[in-house]
Amino acid sequence: GVEVMRQMIETNKRLPIILISGFDQGVMHSAEQLANAYSLDIIATIAKPIGFSDFSDLLQKNSINKKHINAKEKFQIDAKELENAINQGQLVLHYQPQVKICNGELTGVEALVRLEHPEHGLIYPEMFVELAERTHLIKDLTEHVITQAINQALYWKSQHLNLQISLNISADNITSLSLPEQLSTMLKKHSLDPSRLTLEVTESALMGKLITSLDILTRLRLKGIELSIDDFGTGYSSLSQLYRMPFTELKVDQSFVINMINDDEASGIVKTCIMLGHELNMLVVAEGVENIETLERLSSLGCDIAQGYYIAKPMPAEELIPWIKKRGLNFNILGQIPGPL
Repeated sequence: GVEVMRQMIETNKRLPIILISGFDQGVMHSAEQLANAYSLDIIATIAKPIGFSDFSDLLQKNSINKKHINAKEKFQIDAKELENAINQGQLVLHYQPQVKICNGELTGVEALVRLEHPEHGLIYPEMFVELAERTHLIKDLTEHVITQAINQALYWKSQHLNLQISLNISADNITSLSLPEQLSTMLKKHSLDPSRLTLEVTESALMGKLITSLDILTRLRLKGIELSIDDFGTGYSSLSQLYRMPFTELKVDQSFVINMINDDEASGIVKTCIMLGHELNMLVVAEGVENIETLERLSSLGCDIAQGYYIAKPMPAEELIPWIKKRGLNFNILGQIPGPL
């Protein structure tokens, strides 16, 4: 498998891959590191034995829209197109539900940005966020995303649906001195409680700009905005650094959650992250929850909130209320879920 990946890298092939391990988890870890280093798209990592029906279900669940494949392989957006897309309202948000593990209560959603290109279909953020940072468009992009999320939260509030909305912010955002005041002004203008907004910062982005980001994050927290450290476990933050940061939530990286049933090391990391988060008085969210076995294990470890395809896939805003009506605001997630729509 590693040799196949090397050939893909040498021939510049960027196809989605599934990693299947035998008994040596060290080989799996090496393969994952190689794939991540060269930006290969890992859609799943699974352990033997695996049946044909399981493999078929996996392929179906991870099937990628043809437009998305074509966009990733053939289409490269440039700065001018991105600027036009922002100005013309082509940025859209899809929302992935988050639920309490203890009782199935829907507590919030993560807002995930997409670009709805008129010719190439739905473009995912890895295609344009880095470009936005390089070309100083990230401020405009972030402002449009935040405005959309706030407007959506207000609509849901009018429907008696008070949800926490989580938004990802980039490394550039957490060094912007204007961000705390800008956000506070927007929230006041729309009469939205700032505690309803959670900003997610990846651990790696945080460690790259520690001193400045600490100042900005503290100001955001003083404004009443919730803060989440995202993809936890993949960066290099020390306990002393984490202790100083004003985070209210810790999100365990999905690469550990997805593998925790068949990989003792991954399970141990998840357990440690949960314990650490609780010791620091944070809510702990596990993303990448793909099956009931993972959810049951997370429940036994005391994890607070689950997010992933076993709960629901990311969906356009207009699909969320029908999804809720079908399942209810509270449902027995440890018993049965019909599966994502």
